[in-house]
Amino acid sequence: MSLKKYLTLTRAGIIEALQFRLSFVVMIIGNLLYLIVVYFLWKAIYASAGTDVVNGMTFNDTLLYLVLATALFNFMEMYIVWEIGRSIQSGRIVLDLLKPIEYRKYMFWSYSGSFITQFILTFLPTFIVVTIVTHGAIHIGLNLIYFVLSVVMAVSINYSIDFIVGTICLYTESIWGINIMKQIIVLLFSGATIPLAFFPEALKKVVYFLPFQSIYDAPLSILLNSNPQPKILLITFGTQFLWCSVMMIISKLFWKSSLRHITVNGG
Repeated sequence: MSLKKYLTLTRAGIIEALQFRLSFVVMIIGNLLYLIVVYFLWKAIYASAGTDVVNGMTFNDTLLYLVLATALFNFMEMYIVWEIGRSIQSGRIVLDLLKPIEYRKYMFWSYSGSFITQFILTFLPTFIVVTIVTHGAIHIGLNLIYFVLSVVMAVSINYSIDFIVGTICLYTESIWGINIMKQIIVLLFSGATIPLAFFPEALKKVVYFLPFQSIYDAPLSILLNSNPQPKILLITFGTQFLWCSVMMIISKLFWKSSLRHITVNGG
């Protein structure tokens, strides 16, 4: 299938995302309320600590990290699990499988338009506002290019995890509980809710052997590092690329194996 046909799916995704403009307003309001809670929570944590630096991070460092993590989460949030679940429950999955494109690729490129829209309408404005308000706390240089490359791999890893969880619906036909559990695990161990610097050393070592930290912590660490060392970049990109490949292979093999168990309601 040519790239032009893939981009057609991207264009359709952008048009579809723009049809629900009210959802962006609701999301922005929800994020503001969440960030207000985060601000006062971490303000209390630092006040009780009795020091300006906790685990190598100041209050401003922590708040900046969490604000950008929230914006990154909104940009990268996918609903692949729900989409696959509804397709299986309604029987539409059969029609999707008949399309002249691999189902995994079809789902990704269908959501690619949403990624672009969310990036422009949520992450980019947040990044610009934070850069202005913090008076240059975020260095503008090569780290931005490195950040974009890191985010591309993070999206791939996140998508593969969602696709694996969605595939489980072929066995259960109900995915709500499993998806909630997945979201909690990913948000916790990726650094999206608590910076990994605050994790106990033993747990931190375990987390760095899991794919989740490559989704949020890795891109944010690169973005907030004004002068990333080549060795650190090589390790970060190498780890992300490894998990990209591993999770992609696992998701493909699991999907291929699980198709044998597909059942369609009503037929």
